Amino acid sequence: MSDRVLKILIVFYSMYGNTARLARAVAEGVGEVEGVKPILRQVPELIPQHVIDSNPRIKAVRESLKDIPVANVQDLAEADGVIFGTPTRFGNMCSQLKQFIDQTGSLWLEGKLEGKPAGVFTSTSTLHGGQETTVISTMIPLLHHGMIIVGVPYSESRLLDMEFGGGSPYGASAVVGPESEMPPTERDLAIARTLGRRVAEVAKKLRS
Repeated sequence: MSDRVLKILIVFYSMYGNTARLARAVAEGVGEVEGVKPILRQVPELIPQHVIDSNPRIKAVRESLKDIPVANVQDLAEADGVIFGTPTRFGNMCSQLKQFIDQTGSLWLEGKLEGKPAGVFTSTSTLHGGQETTVISTMIPLLHHGMIIVGVPYSESRLLDMEFGGGSPYGASAVVGPESEMPPTERDLAIARTLGRRVAEVAKKLRS
């Protein structure tokens, strides 16, 4: 195996900060695997600046994320694995992430993402507001790219808990309330770390 440090890209969008909290936990999980480095990137914002400026909560989140660079398509090509994060929009990924993925046609034509492991995480307002459909529908373009989908197996015993929260075999998630006022629980963050760690482990095995 090469001594090269592997790079796992965590590319996400977060309006109210909850998906960003999951993204940081995913990055922690990636970083637990020796020889693998997490790289956080956010996708470009589509909300007009005057709308952001008029909403203190959104403005504060944008300020808190200012040190995380904006992703570009080449970042995906250079990564050894990618984990995508999105809040749900009617059971699907948000328009910001969709717009970013829609720009990856050149990578698809050249097969640049084929064989790379990929995972997905999300946050929703309610328990049945798209916890699983958002993750699964986000996987569809990744399968078109030939990526290897990595979920969260039941060896992560928190998936068997009966307490309120997110997480499924399909990926990490959190229920954050109708106003996005409830941050991910420690249980949610732990499952997110498991997802990050597992994608990193799979990437390492694929490169061995």
